[in-house]
Amino acid sequence: MQSWQYHTDDNCYENRMMDKFVNFGRYTRLSIYNRYKSWFLATLLVLSLVATSLSGMPLSAQTPIRELRGVWLTNIDSNVLFEKKRLNNALQKLKDLNFNVVYPTVWNWGWTLYPSQVAEGVIGKKLDPEPGLQGRDMLKEAVELGHAKNLKVIPWFEFGFMAPADSELAKRRPQWITNRSDGTKIWKEGTHDRVWLSPFRPDVQEFIQALIVEIVGKYDIDGIQFDDHFGLPGELGYDAYTVELYKKEHNGKAPPKDAKNPEWVRWRANKITEYLKRVFFAVKAVKKDCIISVAPNPQRFSYDYFLADWERWERMGLVEDLVLQIYRDDLKVFNDELNRPEVKAARKHIPVSIGILSGLKARFVPMQQIKTQVKSVRDRKFAGMSFFFYETLWNVTKEPATKRQRELKNLFPTPAIYPRIGT
Repeated sequence: MQSWQYHTDDNCYENRMMDKFVNFGRYTRLSIYNRYKSWFLATLLVLSLVATSLSGMPLSAQTPIRELRGVWLTNIDSNVLFEKKRLNNALQKLKDLNFNVVYPTVWNWGWTLYPSQVAEGVIGKKLDPEPGLQGRDMLKEAVELGHAKNLKVIPWFEFGFMAPADSELAKRRPQWITNRSDGTKIWKEGTHDRVWLSPFRPDVQEFIQALIVEIVGKYDIDGIQFDDHFGLPGELGYDAYTVELYKKEHNGKAPPKDAKNPEWVRWRANKITEYLKRVFFAVKAVKKDCIISVAPNPQRFSYDYFLADWERWERMGLVEDLVLQIYRDDLKVFNDELNRPEVKAARKHIPVSIGILSGLKARFVPMQQIKTQVKSVRDRKFAGMSFFFYETLWNVTKEPATKRQRELKNLFPTPAIYPRIGT
C-alpha cells in the first residue's frame, strides 16, 4: 500500500494506521450489508424493474420535448372566434393533437375583437360589430379556455398600422392616414382597399401603444405578437407630418421622391424600430414576463416592402420569440430561407420557429407538403413551427378532415413544452 504523507516521519506507523482504517471500513460495510441485506436486494430489484421499463419507453416519454407548436386563429375566412362553444371545441381539438400555443387575432379590420375602452374613445365603439362577438369577451374566453387546456395564449395584433379604407377609424381620423409621394393613399391587399396610419405621428403611436398595453394589463396573456403590419409599406410615408419631421432632421431637405432611396428607407425603418423599443418597455413595465413575439416575412421582404427591420429588432433584444413566416411551395426556396445568415444569428439568442402555410381559402396545401416542411424544420433543429391558419388545418381543404387530423397526430404524437428563452 502506498505511504500516506502525514506530519510524521514514521511511515510504517502511517501505513499500519491506514491498513486499520481500510479494514475497519470493510468490516463496517460488510456488517451493514448483512444487517440490511433483504432491504438492499429489494431496492435493487425495484431499480432494475424501473430501468427496464424506462429502456422500453420512447425518448419523448423519458425526456420532455421542447417544441413550439402553434396555430393562428383569425376572423378572416373563419368563424372560430365568433362563438364560445366553437372556440372551446377548437382549442380542445388542438390540445388533443398536442399543439401548445394559439395566436388569436385581437386587432383586425379597424376594430378590436375584445371590449376596449381605448378603442371606444377613438373609434366610437369598443368592439367589432360582428354579431358573434357581441355580449362576449372573446379574448377572456380564449385565455381561460386555453390555459385550462395547458395552451399558451399569445394575442396577435394582426392589422398593426393598417385599416380598411372605409373603416370608422379612417373616417374619424383622416389626418392619421399616410400617403405616397403623389398623394394617393389606397393600398391594395388582394381585392381589399386598405389605408395605413402613419407610424411616425405621436398621436397614432399613443393610440396603438395604448391598445397594446390595455391588452397586456387586462388579460392573463402569455405574450403579444406583431408582424410586418407593425411596419409600413415602403411607398408610403409622404404625409405632411412625416415630411416635416424629415426636413427638420435634414436641414430643410425634403424626402427623396424615390420611395426606395436607401437613406429614406433606413430613416423610416429606424423610426419604426425606435417606436417598437418604446412599446417593448411599456409592455414590460406592465407585465415583465409577457413574451414579445414577432412573426414577420423573411428579412429582405420585411425591410424592403414594410420597413420592418426585424433583424435589427432581434439584435437589440426587442424580440423574444421569432416565428418566421415562410409560405413557400418550393421546398428548395423554403430551405434556402431557413439557412439565411440572419436566421442563424437569431437562433443563437432566442427561440426561432417557422410559420408554415397549411392553406388559404383559395389555395390548397396538401398534407404531404406540410409534413415535408415540418421535417425540414426539425432536421435543422428550429424551436418549432406554427400554422396559418386554423381552418385550413382540416376544415377548409380538399383532403378529408380525418386524414389531416390523423397525419397531424402522427407529426405530434406526444405533448411538448413551449420553448422559452434560456430553456
